[in-house]
Amino acid sequence: MRSDAILMRLLELHPKIIDLSLTRMRRLLEKLGHPERKLPPVIHIAGTKGKGSTLAFSKAILEAAGLKVHAYTSPHLVRFHERITLASELISEETLSSLLEECEAANAGEPMTFFEITTAAAFLAFNRVPADYLLLEVGLGGNFDATNVIAKPAVSVITSLGLDHQQYLGETIQEIAFAKAGILKPGVPGVIGPQEPAALQKVDDIAAKVGAPLKIANQDWQVYPQHGRFVFQDEDGLLDLPLPALPGAHQLDNAGNAIAAVRALKDARVQDEHFAKGMTSVAWPARMQKLGTGTLRDLVPAQTELWLDGAHNALASSVIAQTLREMNATAPRPTVIIWGLLNTKKPGDFIANFKGLADQVIAISIPDELNAIPAEELAQVARSEGFKAEVATSIPEAVKQACSSQPASRILITGSLYLAGHVLALHSGEEASAVSGAAKR
Repeated sequence: MRSDAILMRLLELHPKIIDLSLTRMRRLLEKLGHPERKLPPVIHIAGTKGKGSTLAFSKAILEAAGLKVHAYTSPHLVRFHERITLASELISEETLSSLLEECEAANAGEPMTFFEITTAAAFLAFNRVPADYLLLEVGLGGNFDATNVIAKPAVSVITSLGLDHQQYLGETIQEIAFAKAGILKPGVPGVIGPQEPAALQKVDDIAAKVGAPLKIANQDWQVYPQHGRFVFQDEDGLLDLPLPALPGAHQLDNAGNAIAAVRALKDARVQDEHFAKGMTSVAWPARMQKLGTGTLRDLVPAQTELWLDGAHNALASSVIAQTLREMNATAPRPTVIIWGLLNTKKPGDFIANFKGLADQVIAISIPDELNAIPAEELAQVARSEGFKAEVATSIPEAVKQACSSQPASRILITGSLYLAGHVLALHSGEEASAVSGAAKR
């Protein structure tokens, strides 16, 4: 694709994939005429886990009300185009290519990270196509993330926080909370998802300093399951809703983040029935996604379940492990984990969460990723944690090996969104972008 060739050139503009700063971004946006100042109302979303799901729920609710929604997410799974949704439609190849070339020309070869220049292209797109709202996901952190040039969003959202990307954000939960809370703005309501006390205290302190009124989970709003349904309650009343279409108890919190954010908009066009429809229409690939018809499904027996989740740190794997426990409570099956991980993560912490759940671990090296932990190293880590573990040379081989030992199993492929992208491309037969999702910042 033409866009792939441009994206490959943009990767060469900066020696680092991640270099958190707003200086370069502001310079380029000035050259482009400040498109970030002329956008639809923005819901800005930061956090450690649940950012993407919170965005997906928000999008489903707003679209259920007949509204047109822009969305910006990262990383992509199969094609770069997934990152930019324009008025509820994925950006076209022609539009993406033209915008990337425009930003490349305006930048004139100056140092610029990949995430910065592609975010600038997204802002141009969002500026030029009308929509009712823009859902904007932070790339990394918050205070110095390239998306944090929006002076006054409509709502800021901080999902649950945990230890991740410590080399960039800090070693403690307080330091990470400080970075994430950098998206809070004076007078802009901040929706805060469930937090551990130390993180919440830091967010609350920063909100008080900047003058951002907060709507805090389990204080100003709450969610809970009830009689096979889902209840959201805040000062404006109670919503009795169907359970979210995304599996796992953790998705109730993510749905709650989204509902609280949309309610904070005070948009009379969004009615109770739109929240209900959003719960059932939401979709978010590679988040406990059950793989149906496709290449990989053809490799397993009919009675085998094949699941995919892009969990990539210990906090996320603990959530997925709990989802597996919930599944086993009603439909127990032997579980096999197919596992790939990048070397920026702690493999022992990740896989330990599946103790007592997984009967076997099959380790693979994430294809075409220089920072992938070698499969044999992962298998050794799994063995040291008490798992029966072996190595596979490819995704299809891993799936076949999983079936050979446990023919009626529940297979979960996990460890990385970049691994998930390879899985989805292989499963659907779709051609993946030449630029990996790992080039995300």
